[in-house]
Amino acid sequence: MEDQVDIGGGQTRMEAAFGAGDGDDEATAVVAKSQSSLGQIFEQKYRPWEGDLGPRWMRNYAIYRHHVYGVFTSKGHRQYHPMVRLLILVIFLTSLTPVPMLFLSSLIGDDGGFFEKMWGINRYNLWGQVLGYFPRNICMWPLLTAVVVGGMISDDRQHGTSAIYFSRPISRLDYIAMKYLSVAIILGFVIVFSYFVYYTSAIVFRAEGWAFLADTLPIFLGGMLAGSILVITYTSIGLALSSISQSRFFAAIGFLSIIYGTKLVSLLVELQFETTFLYIMSPYDCLAHLGQYLVGIPLNYDHPLSFSVVSLIAMNCAAIWLLVSRVSSLEVTRE
Repeated sequence: MEDQVDIGGGQTRMEAAFGAGDGDDEATAVVAKSQSSLGQIFEQKYRPWEGDLGPRWMRNYAIYRHHVYGVFTSKGHRQYHPMVRLLILVIFLTSLTPVPMLFLSSLIGDDGGFFEKMWGINRYNLWGQVLGYFPRNICMWPLLTAVVVGGMISDDRQHGTSAIYFSRPISRLDYIAMKYLSVAIILGFVIVFSYFVYYTSAIVFRAEGWAFLADTLPIFLGGMLAGSILVITYTSIGLALSSISQSRFFAAIGFLSIIYGTKLVSLLVELQFETTFLYIMSPYDCLAHLGQYLVGIPLNYDHPLSFSVVSLIAMNCAAIWLLVSRVSSLEVTRE
């Protein structure tokens, strides 16, 4: 049976077959058959891990090792750029420059001379080893922190590495703690360890006795505490900036802007209005103010020490709160 249908001025042919009972009971439909040359669909099944998981400390240590060991080697660890490694090495060696000067002073017997006054153990030199503005806190420590924290968390946000972390049995608290510890260890190795080497080298080179050790040990411990607070503060601010960005460049520049910007603005206000109150906005000046008190040198600031201490606590608390809130927003999938 054939019908002609007129559509849009043309004709099309429509064929339809109707059964009349002659053999229609045995009729079968012909369908396309798949060919083996077109491929094969495999069945994929997801099975939960039924083995024993490593202990919590081992999983946390893996994060710590990934970041800290990457400074020395790249195999299986974080890929630090060779220039970043070179910069860290240069900063570390520069922080140890007083050590060869002390060695030279011991060779020439410069008791009370130029080398002893410039690099010998005293309150001002111990304070300056960790909190001196030039060159350490204008050229060394902020730059060191910027290159270390730049991609610590921002790379995870950019490349979706958080999906790898949080798909494992790793809590966000452990993630934050290990990131924080990794940065603090790197900064502490350069800042606090170089301070310790400087102090012990001076005692060994000059063959100082127990009396000298008893006189200078409280000053040394005060400087050690000040250096530790500096490491904590810089780590908190740096990681907070790294957690809110997807670019290591933004985190690094943001940290340098905070350190240098607050210092410059406070200095301009002091020169114009002859007040040091605005220095409570500067992380470095708050640290320097507290460090002067800890090592027992005259304070260079007119405002009370308690203002600087409260400001330091507020800075660290605000930075850690921002860090925790941003890490809590990281999803298991790539952002």
